[in-house]
Amino acid sequence: MSTSEGTPDDAVFRVMLRLTIIEGMEQDFEKTWLSVGSVITDTPANLGQWLLRSNDEPRTYYIMSDWVSEPEFRTFERSEGHLQHRVKLHPFRDGGSMATMSVVYSLPSQAGVPA
Repeated sequence: MSTSEGTPDDAVFRVMLRLTIIEGMEQDFEKTWLSVGSVITDTPANLGQWLLRSNDEPRTYYIMSDWVSEPEFRTFERSEGHLQHRVKLHPFRDGGSMATMSVVYSLPSQAGVPA
């Protein structure tokens, strides 16, 4: 739970994948990611996911997903659904890495909020 006062947000486990995509396959990768994304977002422990493309390195993408907890993410990571998801995305990859983290604080923007 987070508030504008910056209270701890220890309920979120975040996964960040960094992928380098084979040159010329960027659009196909994006379409494939979008078509198989529900494998993750339909998982009850998943809180959402995002596909981001680097502005500095056009072949570099980041996939960020938020989870209820690390144990529930690890259970999903070992599931048959996740393995099939990875098989569909693997042909586009030219390299990558994964980082996991826990959200310590969350400060929501006040932009557009009437005073």
